[in-house]
Amino acid sequence: MNGPESPAEELSLAERAYRAIRDRLVMLDIRPGAPINEEQLSQSLGFGRTPVREALKRLQYERLIATFPRRGTFATEVNITDLAHLSEVRRQLEPMAAAQAARRATAEDRSRLTALLHELESASEQGRSPDDLMRLDLAVHRAIYAATHNPYLEDTLVRYDNLATRVWCLFVDRLPGMAGHIGEHGPLLRTIAAGDPDKAAELAHAHVQGFERAIREAI
Repeated sequence: MNGPESPAEELSLAERAYRAIRDRLVMLDIRPGAPINEEQLSQSLGFGRTPVREALKRLQYERLIATFPRRGTFATEVNITDLAHLSEVRRQLEPMAAAQAARRATAEDRSRLTALLHELESASEQGRSPDDLMRLDLAVHRAIYAATHNPYLEDTLVRYDNLATRVWCLFVDRLPGMAGHIGEHGPLLRTIAAGDPDKAAELAHAHVQGFERAIREAI
């Protein structure tokens, strides 16, 4: 199974449609509760109806869209009560993923993580927009998950990180310290690249706790 974020792989139309629609939903470019129209998505993305329909089936399974009889399909609402459930899972799995990435990362993985570390450092100096920072955060998480070389763990964590990111996007205007939160990835990336699983797990656990605390303080 190919990892969901492998940049060089040949992607099917359905996979490309899935990733494009998924990231629109995750970044709230498609707002929570908004109707999902297959034809409009096909036209705006430049895909046929079939790959878009296949993508929407996956996105429903991942709780990013929901279909209601006689009403249609909609982007799922972002419910703050989901935060505790998401954090409960991520507190267990994020440290596991960080530790496994530290153990299993290949030379290519470490090169990718180091490149993201440099991008993080550059972002903090440039004062990039919240949208850019959020996309960078997603890229860092997905690179760490890919470095675990466990496709089941990777797929699970991508799903939960997507849902957590939607919560974050909803409150981004109330989170002035977002750049600092994303900057916490710097030590984590260095630790994974250095191959220290225990420290990586500790940093990942602290990061998840910090995320939940920041959101609760913003509510």
